[in-house]
Amino acid sequence: MENRLKEEARKLLKEGKVDYIVGYGNGTVKFRTSPLITNKEEDIESLVINPFIANNLSRYPTEIKGKLGIVVKGCDSRSLVSLMQDNKVNRDDMVILGVPCEGVVDIKKLGEQIGADIDQAKEIDKEGDNLIVQMDGSKKTVPFRDVIFDKCFGCEYPTPLEYDILLGSEVSPRIEIEKSLKKIKEFEDTDAPERWRYWKEQFSKCIRCYACRNVCPACFCERCFVDVNIPQWITTYGSWQDNLVFQLIRTLHVAGRCSDCGECERSCPVGIPLRSLQRKMVEEVKGLFNHETGVDKDAFPVFTHYEATDPEEFIK
Repeated sequence: MENRLKEEARKLLKEGKVDYIVGYGNGTVKFRTSPLITNKEEDIESLVINPFIANNLSRYPTEIKGKLGIVVKGCDSRSLVSLMQDNKVNRDDMVILGVPCEGVVDIKKLGEQIGADIDQAKEIDKEGDNLIVQMDGSKKTVPFRDVIFDKCFGCEYPTPLEYDILLGSEVSPRIEIEKSLKKIKEFEDTDAPERWRYWKEQFSKCIRCYACRNVCPACFCERCFVDVNIPQWITTYGSWQDNLVFQLIRTLHVAGRCSDCGECERSCPVGIPLRSLQRKMVEEVKGLFNHETGVDKDAFPVFTHYEATDPEEFIK
């Protein structure tokens, strides 16, 4: 797929069909990738596709002027479709390069499996259903499914739903929903005081860096409510109460627009399990409105219209 990507990206730039390519390049640290945005043909050789392409690149079309060739995985494509529905991006301004995704490696899980920081690895290759990790003087084989993000187990759309060029063969969904939701279900089984204690502890760690907001494709307000000072909704210093309010309001704001890409949790520098909040809201929206983010590009955003068939069981 990587060679095909380079071929198509180079062709798009050369023929003037796009102004920029938005894809993945190797990061500054081993076995990480970072967004690569370029309008130069010589940079195309730096594009990569591997099991570490975690970033949701659909964040960028709202910020870059011009026509884009953009690389998307399944969850990324759903975020992109959601942005189209909200008229935040124009479909005609994009050439979408779809990457069928078998799952993305969680480097924390991989480190636990090999019993060392992955920076100590010399080389990591995917062979079949395993990752082969070359260490200094040894080789370790790790089952691929043991090191992918929890979100990947519940992914029903690993092949992008919207694309112009599909770079590989379609991938069958894993649909191991129970495994994907295991942490959330365990949390639901606890009583209210325990949940309160847990979230108080988690949000006491928050440094209010806003990485979760800044990385989220669904957070597209021109001015975020936390930046408003007249009226001031929450304080600027990081009390756990205000941190909790920030996350609860953000969760409500992106309801019906979250594709469960997990970028909020992955970007959190203090390890707050933010995906648990977002994924719970995904389940609520699906149960209440039978709505899945970015699955039907002709559908309306969930809170912008009314259907006579809405169950309304939650209205008292």
